[in-house]
Amino acid sequence: MSAVERGRGRLIVLSGPSGVGKDTVLRTLFELDPHLRYSVSYTTRAPRPGEVDGVSYSFVDEPTFVRMVDDGEFLEWARVHGNLYGTSLRRVREHLDRGEDVVLKIDVQGAAQLRGKVGGEAVFIFLLPPSQEVLRERLRSRESESGESLAQRDADAVRELAEAGRYDHRVVNDEVERAAREILALVAASRGENAEAR
Repeated sequence: MSAVERGRGRLIVLSGPSGVGKDTVLRTLFELDPHLRYSVSYTTRAPRPGEVDGVSYSFVDEPTFVRMVDDGEFLEWARVHGNLYGTSLRRVREHLDRGEDVVLKIDVQGAAQLRGKVGGEAVFIFLLPPSQEVLRERLRSRESESGESLAQRDADAVRELAEAGRYDHRVVNDEVERAAREILALVAASRGENAEAR
């Protein structure tokens, strides 16, 4: 039995560097396939404008997060860009036990932890930018990052992009709906289905 004691549901792990458009692709993914479920991660970082607690992330302070780590509440967790992020084991199990496919948006550290726990029971997909310059431009256009934060995220992106080869699939986010449809096709293929069957 795996770390998540999965039922009929499937784990879909999506990673990619900051600024690659993971949230935008995910929104489209859920519009195209309402059967998918999103596991809301916990984080210690402050909400960005427009983010909603319990929808975008569950925002907690660091002592609360550390207690949750100590209590074994996370399927995976990592420190990313100076903040802590973690996937709730309980939330994932609830979806999987209902036979629902669960999408996890996690960084390369968390994905590496999951590989050791669930292996072939999950589909690991890495979202790539069309180019490094496009990625830098997307980060700059956010206007929510300081110069120091941008430099850190740029350095992290180089490290994260080097991990892309460890994923089952790589999808280029050159056009949001096309990328989302490619991800759906990959998930359907992993279940032995045609993407149009759902």
